[in-house]
Amino acid sequence: MSEPHRVAGGHKAAIANPNVSEDAKDHSRQVLDSMEKSGELDYEAGKADKNPGNVIGGKKAAINNPRVPEETKDRLRDELAEEGVELDK
Repeated sequence: MSEPHRVAGGHKAAIANPNVSEDAKDHSRQVLDSMEKSGELDYEAGKADKNPGNVIGGKKAAINNPRVPEETKDRLRDELAEEGVELDK
C-alpha cells in the first residue's frame, strides 16, 4: 500500500515541474484536492513519527538563523516555551 504523503509529494512535484503538461498538472491538482477532502492527508498524523529532539533542535536552529523572519522566531520561541524547553540566552 502506498503512503499518502509520498503520493501527495509526487503530485506537488508534478505541479511545480515546468516540463509537465497542463493536463497532467490539472490531474494532480484534482488528486490532491480529493486526498485533502477525504482526510487522507491528515498532517497531524505524520507528526507522531518525528523525533521530538530533532524537532526541538530544528526550531532552535531556526531561531538562530539570521534569514528567518522575527515573527517566525517569536512563534517558535512560544512553541518551545509551551513544550517546556528553555532557550540559552
